[in-house]
Amino acid sequence: MHFNTIAQNKAKTRQPVVPDHQVVTFKKLAEDAGISFTMPDNFKSIKVINSENLSFDYAMTMPGHTFEILFNVQSVKPDWDNYEHNKNTPGRIVPNPDSSYLDASQAQAATLSAESKYFVRNVSPHILTQFNADAGKTYLVNLQDLPETHHYKYALIFALEKNRIGYFTAVCLTNDKGPEFYRTINQARSCIKFN
Repeated sequence: MHFNTIAQNKAKTRQPVVPDHQVVTFKKLAEDAGISFTMPDNFKSIKVINSENLSFDYAMTMPGHTFEILFNVQSVKPDWDNYEHNKNTPGRIVPNPDSSYLDASQAQAATLSAESKYFVRNVSPHILTQFNADAGKTYLVNLQDLPETHHYKYALIFALEKNRIGYFTAVCLTNDKGPEFYRTINQARSCIKFN
């Protein structure tokens, strides 16, 4: 009977779960870009990086691991309206909005990289299907020693795009690019995808 009383008292004093403001804000941004986001188990929000050279929409970590993921999401729908309106204007070159994810991810890789070269791969059709994406690239980068990236050594950048909808980048930071890094990424991989 004593244990039942303790359990009842604990249940009564439990506070309601308050939504994480960063997650709520990021989910709205993602939704506007045609992307769904679900906070993965065992992860928590951390302070978002916003500096002169680096800016992200959301950041999370897995407590107890030297690992962070930084996200950006972007809708290209407004850019498509502009593109359709101006693409046939004589003398005007208007880039296809679906390629803007390449510029964004290449800029991130160049800003983060300690070297002028980094490893780039196309995302396989199998992986694109899992994220409901049409195109994608990954970049493996040796990082500059920056306070904004908490002095991590490596980044794996995922850039995925859905035609006429939007794109997202996920920058995974670590000090060890061994098997544990990829296992941790796998624990978070289903948290974001296109609708």
